[in-house]
Amino acid sequence: MDGNQTHPSERFVRRPGDAVAAVAGLVVLGLGMVAVRNGSVSGLEEGAFHAVNDLPGALYPLFWPFQQVGALAVGPILALAAAIARRFRLAAAVVVATLAKLALERVVKAMVSRERPGTSIGPDAHLRGDVSGAGESFVSGHALLVTALAGLVAPYLPGRWKIVPWVMAGLVLVARVYVGAHNPLDVLCGAGLGLAVAGVLNLAFGVPGPAAPDDPPHEA
Repeated sequence: MDGNQTHPSERFVRRPGDAVAAVAGLVVLGLGMVAVRNGSVSGLEEGAFHAVNDLPGALYPLFWPFQQVGALAVGPILALAAAIARRFRLAAAVVVATLAKLALERVVKAMVSRERPGTSIGPDAHLRGDVSGAGESFVSGHALLVTALAGLVAPYLPGRWKIVPWVMAGLVLVARVYVGAHNPLDVLCGAGLGLAVAGVLNLAFGVPGPAAPDDPPHEA
């Protein structure tokens, strides 16, 4: 057997739902950019921020691990794990998503500028760990990357396991607001952009689909 043909029962498909997800993610991003275009935080968003950020400080050890899940190093680590598992399409898609994160968050921050909660909300924001009170915060790079990776990994998981990457992504978004690194729209719009990245890459690389009878082996 060819070394690339490690999952011969699979075939790769392009799902219309990924196109819908990409468009929906861009719509969320676009609406958010309009909402924060003057760099301020609305009363509604500030209320949502405090609902999470004002949670007890004793919860920090529980949220800390989820902060790390959205760090840039997770991309290369996941790509390496996928390659070791001979999931080469997934590994390539993860690498592209990581590079896209670096480029796209800079593009958005060049178009819309908003400061971190320590500045945009002020002294009422609880900053935890090594979170800075100043600096560009829209969009959240953590939210972008972890959502993109969730969208890429989930199709490769069986059954109910598909929900696990999305739960992890949601916890990262909450953690970034809890520690005071981002306002809610920062993470929501970062997730929207990440969803768009995942949708485009799933269309480009394909995702595992049901095997057809007498299908020839396909590269993983």
